[in-house]
Amino acid sequence: MARGAALSDARRAKLDRLKELGVEPFAYNYSRTHGLGEIVAGYREAERNDELDDDLGWRRVRVGGRVVARRDHGSSVFMNIADDWRSPGGTTLQIYFQKKLLSTRLHSGANRDGDLFSLLALLDTGDWIGVEGQVFRTRMGEISVRAEDWTLLTKAVNPLPLGKVGGKGKEDLGATDAAGDREEGSEPADPHAERRRFSGLSDRETRLRLRSADLAVHPEVREVFRIRAQAITAIRSFLDGEGFLEVETPALQPLYGGASARPFVTHHHALDRRMYLRIADELYLKRLMVGGLDRVYEIAKDFRNEGLSRLHNPEFTMLEWYQAFSDYRDQMRMVERLLQSTALAVKGSLEFEAGGDTISFQPPFGRIPLLGSLGERLGEEVAGLDDSELRERAIRAGIGGLRGAGRGKLIDKLFGALVEPDLTQPTFVTDHPRELSPLAKRHRTDDALTERFELYVRGAELANAFSELNDPDEQRRRFRDQTALREAGDEEAQQLDEDYLRALEWGMPPTGGVGLGIDRLVMLLSDRPSIRDVILFPILRD
Repeated sequence: MARGAALSDARRAKLDRLKELGVEPFAYNYSRTHGLGEIVAGYREAERNDELDDDLGWRRVRVGGRVVARRDHGSSVFMNIADDWRSPGGTTLQIYFQKKLLSTRLHSGANRDGDLFSLLALLDTGDWIGVEGQVFRTRMGEISVRAEDWTLLTKAVNPLPLGKVGGKGKEDLGATDAAGDREEGSEPADPHAERRRFSGLSDRETRLRLRSADLAVHPEVREVFRIRAQAITAIRSFLDGEGFLEVETPALQPLYGGASARPFVTHHHALDRRMYLRIADELYLKRLMVGGLDRVYEIAKDFRNEGLSRLHNPEFTMLEWYQAFSDYRDQMRMVERLLQSTALAVKGSLEFEAGGDTISFQPPFGRIPLLGSLGERLGEEVAGLDDSELRERAIRAGIGGLRGAGRGKLIDKLFGALVEPDLTQPTFVTDHPRELSPLAKRHRTDDALTERFELYVRGAELANAFSELNDPDEQRRRFRDQTALREAGDEEAQQLDEDYLRALEWGMPPTGGVGLGIDRLVMLLSDRPSIRDVILFPILRD
């Protein structure tokens, strides 16, 4: 029998024994008085204020958590339980079980066969327990709870890969259920450091596929999603404070648009109609601008039927906002202020480390023209190159995926290969070719360009923005140009949307709009190299 199956069978035997004894192995609830982090902080505060009782310690508490370590010493048992995702890195707390205190107390099961101390033998790492007792500090100096009563909350019938909690030479509790032999109070200063180092769940791909176990075993992973939640809260707070209205637009659409991407296609059976998952929410949000909602934003799930990379997941989260009576220059300043506010809320500073670089969100950000910066790398004026020459330069640079690519996409691919990787600090890349930007207004001083910027940080696009095209006739011509590109083989070219054009005919005020990738922002703030690290359940290969 495989080792893992044998361990699960041993746990199920304990589960059966608990049921025989009348112990409920899957509790309905448990009323806690404190989280583990609150206890540690509260005890230290009481020490500073000289509020401790010499005999009893601090106070009586009811706590709950997952057993992550166990040490048996005959008439006493030490366990560490973990909870508190709210604390950076998580929190663990030692529980001290004494035979003389618990052996006289029968459990509350129907058969009442066994005392609370002997029932500890039926517990494993990974189980959830509730404990009631006094908080004190052991002789070894560790803040602990002296158990006066305990309750099984959930029996884990499969062992979590918790790893070697005792360091080199100790048993792997997650794989063997064996008890370590550390003395009380011998936890390292960082209770998670050794578990990270010796984790039984270290393979990156496996961690993503078994995210529940990954979160349970690695507190630093839980910290990523605490940062993500903080960032989204900060963004909402900033935009709400600027007078924006949060809205919701359809994720299931009869026609997709707002970006250059392939969609996911589905079928609505009742309507007998092809539908698409949205690739962007832009065209619906701009309909709201026509309707008189002059400042709107949405934090939405978008879906693009594209490949996987460290920067791309087919399902991702995008922030888009639109502001009437503004243009792309105004939105550069808005992006700077929003990122400044978010960094201060999450990191407490405008400077932070990401991938070995010190990133600064201190305004003003750098600004470079797209064609000018690309021309510097090519050593020639981009405007002077025809389409065949651009294609030749792309082939020479080793760029693939050129089938059906028009002038705009050729320039985009060349820029991505030659300029993007070196844009480490926040940099606005401005004034994109008209062929590349079918939804942006013509540049007011150069008809071949549009009023558009993309923001790059650490070689990746973080935001995209336009002075929004509000001339319905010009928009129709742009859509027709996109149709020609589709017919030439560009599967990502945009479709002609008559309903959107009708909305524009009713009049959209001058508007600046921005799309900002939430996942990529969280990658920066949490210093994670892959988008899969900041999505709880990323799409993976079969």
